Amino acid sequence: MLAAGAIRARGPRTVALALRAAGFDAAPGFSAYHRVLSRRPWSGLAVSRLLLAELLRAFVPPGAAVVIGLDETLGRRIAARGVYRDPVRSSHGHFVKASALCWFSLMLLTPVAWAGRAWALPFLTALAPSKQYARRRGTRHKKMTDWARQALLQLSRWLPGRRIVAVADRSYAALELLHAVRRHICVVTRLRLDARLFDSPPRTPRSIGRPRIVGPRQPTLAQRVGRPDTAWRRLEFEGWYGGGGRRVVEVATGTAVWHHTSLPAAPLRWQLVRDPAGRFEPLALLCTDLDAGSAEALGWFVRRWSVEVTFAEARRHLGVETQR
Repeated sequence: MLAAGAIRARGPRTVALALRAAGFDAAPGFSAYHRVLSRRPWSGLAVSRLLLAELLRAFVPPGAAVVIGLDETLGRRIAARGVYRDPVRSSHGHFVKASALCWFSLMLLTPVAWAGRAWALPFLTALAPSKQYARRRGTRHKKMTDWARQALLQLSRWLPGRRIVAVADRSYAALELLHAVRRHICVVTRLRLDARLFDSPPRTPRSIGRPRIVGPRQPTLAQRVGRPDTAWRRLEFEGWYGGGGRRVVEVATGTAVWHHTSLPAAPLRWQLVRDPAGRFEPLALLCTDLDAGSAEALGWFVRRWSVEVTFAEARRHLGVETQR
């Protein structure tokens, strides 16, 4: 009842205003609602699991892939804050730092028929304290990729038997994260054009000794962009990343093993995407599902734009960056 009233309320989301917006300002036991958060024991994880179940029931048919967006946003407050790159105010050539809280969020990325586009519907959000805050408190600092690993593995336990796809930006393209979750969840994210890619290691019945981790080195994706023998395929998308409407792109794809010294190797399917009209620079994607098609994986990644829309609308309409 309080959640429905908070969505409808205009102005500060106090308990009294939320009840008035929901039409329960004259209900008996009015004062009991003020004690919900202070005295009632409740679990944020349990609430998140229930909310996810309701979202899946409403928007995702049984047997369809569950596409999840993961990202972080900044909120203004004093305690536990740190200095982070501000993704909203920064650009490729302009780096902006902000002193704020960093919130890690998981969202269901699903098309909504009557809205005409995909929505990013948050169901789990966690505060990720800064390194300086952990040092002052004498606790272990968790990197953003550690939060992502923990949340995605928890999600796989909540949805056994479901096909889960996690879509993220390039900051989550970490070999440790991909190695930890790839057996449970398909990850689609940006990939560096200069990533060290290799063929799968050869193995014959007569091979002895310790098996090789990787095979011969492949050309970098930056080199493949300019090679005349790269096979490009044309695809058309409705609702392109960035809200650009219908867009025709060219895609080249292949499989490889991404490896870096002292880190686990990650088998993946890479994709190069370029615009024939030259409206954006060529970009590279990785998908840990080797059997995923080009259109399928790129379609999942395009939904990530709705994450940025959700963050902007939550700040504008719900005051998410404020202390309340």
